[in-house]
Amino acid sequence: MVDLQKQYSKISAEINANLAKVIDSCAFIHGPEVMQLETALQEFLKVKHVISCGNGTDALQISMMALGLKPGDEVITTDFTFVATAEVIALLGLTPVLVDVLPNTFNIDPEAISKAISPKTKAIVPVHLFGQCANMEEILNLAKKHHLWVIEDACQAIGAECLFKNGERFSAGTMGDIGCTSFFPSKNLGCYGDGGAIFTNDDELASHLKQIANHGMKIRYYHEEIGVNSRLDTIQAAVLNVKLKYLNAYNKARNQAANYYDQALAECKELILPNRSDFSTHVFHQYTLRCQNENQRAALQDHLKSKGIPSMVYYPVPLHLQKAYQNDRYPKDCFPITEKLSKSVLSLPMHTELGEEQLKFITESVKEFFN
Repeated sequence: MVDLQKQYSKISAEINANLAKVIDSCAFIHGPEVMQLETALQEFLKVKHVISCGNGTDALQISMMALGLKPGDEVITTDFTFVATAEVIALLGLTPVLVDVLPNTFNIDPEAISKAISPKTKAIVPVHLFGQCANMEEILNLAKKHHLWVIEDACQAIGAECLFKNGERFSAGTMGDIGCTSFFPSKNLGCYGDGGAIFTNDDELASHLKQIANHGMKIRYYHEEIGVNSRLDTIQAAVLNVKLKYLNAYNKARNQAANYYDQALAECKELILPNRSDFSTHVFHQYTLRCQNENQRAALQDHLKSKGIPSMVYYPVPLHLQKAYQNDRYPKDCFPITEKLSKSVLSLPMHTELGEEQLKFITESVKEFFN
C-alpha cells in the first residue's frame, strides 16, 4: 500500500545527514530541528502557530483539553473515520455525538451536524478524510451561529486546500479554532516513527496548547494545570524537515497516480470512483473506490491478493457499531450512508512511488476481475 523504502532511497543522503547531525549533537529532546520544523510548517500552511507533539491522537486530546471542555459536553464528529477521532472525546469524559457522511466525498455532512446540535454541544470535529477537506465554510457558519469550537482532524489531508466562495484559499487544518495532524509513517508527510502537530491562529490558545503538551507548565517545575507529556523528538523532526521540502511534489505524484486510476477504470461500471469536490483540492492519502455490488468486494480483494496486489478496507465497521461506542442513541440503520460505505469501499495502493507499470498492472487486474 505504501512504498517507504523506495521513497527513502531517493532522499537518503539528506535524511542520513540530518540524523547524523542530531546524533552528534545529542539534542534528542527539543533540539533545534523541532523549532525549525514548526517554523517551516507555519510558512507552508500560512498559520501563525504550530505546536509539535507526540502523535495525531495526542494532538486531538491536547486540543480538547485546551478548550476547557467538561465531562458531559457533547462533541459532534463523523461516524466514518479512524477510531482516534472519537476515542479522545470519550477518554476525556466528553460525549461523542456521531453523525453520517456524504456519499460522494465520505466527509461529514453539514446538514447532519446541524440536526445533531443540542444545548450540550460545545464543539465540532470534522475529519478531512482520505485527502480532501470537509465543507468547512458551511461547518464554520454553523459553529459561528451556535457558538461552537471547531477542531479540524487534518491527519489525512496535509497539503490540501479549501476554497471559500469569496475566493479565499486555506490549508487543511488552519480554518477552525485548532487543527491537528499526524506524522505516522504512511501519511503524506510522515516521519520514521510517531509524531503529530497542532495548528492555530490564536495566540492565547497557542500558549495554552504548548503548556498542556508540556506537563501543564510554562516555567520548569511550576505546574499551573494538569497537562500531558507529548513531544516530537528531534530525530523525527530531522526526518520531517527533509520530507516537508518534497510534500508538494509528493502530493502531485499522488494526484498523477489517482488520475491514472480514474482514466483506466472509467469504463468499469461496477465501480464508483473517488469524487473530487469543487471546493477542495485532493492530496489522495487514500484512493478509495466503491463496489456497486457490495457482495463483490471480498472477492475483488481476494483476486487482487492472488496477483500480489494489496488493498485495504477503510473502515469495515462504523464507529457506532463498534463495541466500545455502541449507544442507545444510535438505533439500527441510523447512519445508512456510513453503513453502506463500510460494506462497499476498497482502497487501492496509493503512494509517491507508483510507476506506470505498477498502475497498469493494478488497473488491468481490477478490470480482469469484472470481465
